[in-house]
Order: sequence, then structure tokens, then C-alpha cells
Amino acid sequence: MKAVILAGGLGSRISEETTVRPKPMIEIGGHPLLWHIMKGYAAHGITDFVIALGYKGVMVKEYFLNFYAYNSDVTVDLRTSELTIHRTITEPWRVTLVDTGAETMTGGRLKRLRDFVGDETFCATYGDGVSDVDVTATIAQHRRVGAAATLTAVKPPGRFGAVELNGALVERFHEKPDGDGGWINGGFFVLEPAVLDIIEGDDTPFERGPLDRLAGEGRLAAYRHEGFWHPLDTLRDKVILEQYWSSERPPWKTW
Repeated sequence: MKAVILAGGLGSRISEETTVRPKPMIEIGGHPLLWHIMKGYAAHGITDFVIALGYKGVMVKEYFLNFYAYNSDVTVDLRTSELTIHRTITEPWRVTLVDTGAETMTGGRLKRLRDFVGDETFCATYGDGVSDVDVTATIAQHRRVGAAATLTAVKPPGRFGAVELNGALVERFHEKPDGDGGWINGGFFVLEPAVLDIIEGDDTPFERGPLDRLAGEGRLAAYRHEGFWHPLDTLRDKVILEQYWSSERPPWKTW
């Protein structure tokens, strides 16, 4: 099975980082966010990736074209241009990098990958969030239900501290509350190739139109994930994820 990762968006809400790199290449613990997402899929046996590029996509290409060198101990003889590899830590991944346009919407990016995903069920997610979602269980539910598309439903983390007031007194204080309790689309889709046929073109957001239509037709399922999920939208998110990575066990590290 293949996993598609949408890695072409502008990422304007974290422009402090994305003026120089695409959001999936922002580093957490010395590795691009994209690497973390791929490691999560690989932990479930999915190692064939199709990455939809757009904004500053050349940086993603350069990363994978030089992946072997980046993850090796090397000696470079500048006099002879000889390169000696001493030790390497690489990944058993097959990575297809596809330019899907700088301004293309999420649905359009998926549609442009039609020839690369083939005729089999595939996974897909956004390149700007990490989770410990059970990909294997998501795929199993998708097949059991017989849906055309399955999204992973998550409850977003709270952004601010919350207080419960009783007159002038604080009755209860929550430093890091959960979100409002509602489920949202957390990505980590499982899709049938036929879903791509209902996407009109480059200007189509996958989240509006295609998913609305599938829901109305009773062909969109949701896998409820109660565990860890966190987006990287702002510098605050980056700091939080770095703190998690520095901890004894980062919650999304399932490998």
C-alpha cells in the first residue's frame, strides 16, 4: 500500500519558518516533520510514499536526493573529489516526488497524483501534523465498513488555559485543557482511487466538495482516534513538539 503526503502548501501562519522552507521541512529534533510522518507510516509496514510538492518543493527533492549523504559518516577528499562512506543509517523507503503546482488546492494535488497511486486503496495525509494513530486499525475499519474514504477524527489540543468562574472567584482552572470536545478532520485518510474521479481540478479543496459529497452519499467513514494528535501551525506548536521530542518518549514516536 502507498501513502500520499500533501507537502505543497504555503504555511502562512508560521511564516517565520516557511519564508525559507516548506512547512513539512521544518525540523523537530533535527529531522523534518515529513520524516516523522513517514516513520509513523513505516512502523505499520507502509514504506512506498508519493509526496505532492508545491511551495519550495525543490527543498524536499534535495533532501531525498541527498538523504544517503545526510545520514552517513563521510570523508571527502577535496584534492581528488573522492568520497568515502564510513557508516550510514538510511531508510528502506521508496519515495516518489511529484510537483503538483504552487497554487494547487489539496483536492487538486490528490487528483494530479492519479497515475502514481494506481488502482489500489491508498493512505493520504497532510504534511503538517504528527500523531500516534493506529494506521493498521484505520485501514482495517475502512475495509470492514466498505467506505470510499475514511478520515481520522481527532479532538484538537486546547490552545489556551481555561477558567470556570463563580462570581469574582475562579472555581476551576485548566492550564492545558482539551479542545471544545468536538471531533475534527485530523487527516490520516484511507482512500479508494475512485475518490479522485470526483475532484474537479486544481482549485478544488479536498475538504469541501469531495468530502461533503461523499458524506452526503454515505460513503465517508471516520476512524475515531482518542490518542495523540498535534498540528504544526505556529511557532508555539513547534516549541511544543520540540519539548515533546526532548522528553523520554515523544507521544507520536511509534517506531
